[in-house]
Amino acid sequence: MLFEGTIFEMNRIILVRLLAVVALVLVFWLGTRKMRVIPGRFQGTIEMALNLVRVNIAEDLLGEKDGKRFLPLLTTIFFLVWFMNVTGIIPGLNIAGTSVIGMPLVLAVAAYLAFVYAGLRKHPGAFLKNSLLPPGVPWPLYIIVTPIEFVSTFVLRPVTLTLRLLMNMVVGHFLLVLFFSSTHFFVLYSDSWMAFFGIGTIAFSIAFTFFELLVATLQAYVFTLLTAVYLQLALAEEH
Repeated sequence: MLFEGTIFEMNRIILVRLLAVVALVLVFWLGTRKMRVIPGRFQGTIEMALNLVRVNIAEDLLGEKDGKRFLPLLTTIFFLVWFMNVTGIIPGLNIAGTSVIGMPLVLAVAAYLAFVYAGLRKHPGAFLKNSLLPPGVPWPLYIIVTPIEFVSTFVLRPVTLTLRLLMNMVVGHFLLVLFFSSTHFFVLYSDSWMAFFGIGTIAFSIAFTFFELLVATLQAYVFTLLTAVYLQLALAEEH
């Protein structure tokens, strides 16, 4: 779309991602630039959203100390995923910034690196050992258990984080395309009596648009929650 033939060339998905980031920064800048003891509606909304991540995810799973330490990462992941998810239902954009694998993969790698860092920092001598050689397992079984633990802990976690977010947003995009394309066909190109089907398809389109808003929020919450769960597992005393 822009700067074709240069290292800065961008397609539609990159433009959507940049707009989501600009919107994210702008919303939080406007909401926090003039903080008041008694917040107004906008500041209050921002504080409620921040408290959702701080209280319900970070402190609830990691405790006050570790929750505060990893709160910037968890907050960034939650709101970045939400803003990029919600572009899928904004007219004119109509595609989620997370519906192409690059962004979900980058966020999953960030969560994975934080998981490994937290484990090595908290239990430098025991993290990898206990992750690959779970205590209490008979030694001969480690031939089977260790490869399974390696794949499940260090391979499948970032992969499942990536695919869960990606697939939900791709499927939602396809369903919205199906409903709105059907409405376009029934109203403009079908026989007169079949145009009535357009009423049903536009109703489904509107209903599913609101459902996609719910999915966008849930996927941001689940991605952040799983990141916090992995951090909790890395920080657990069993390691």
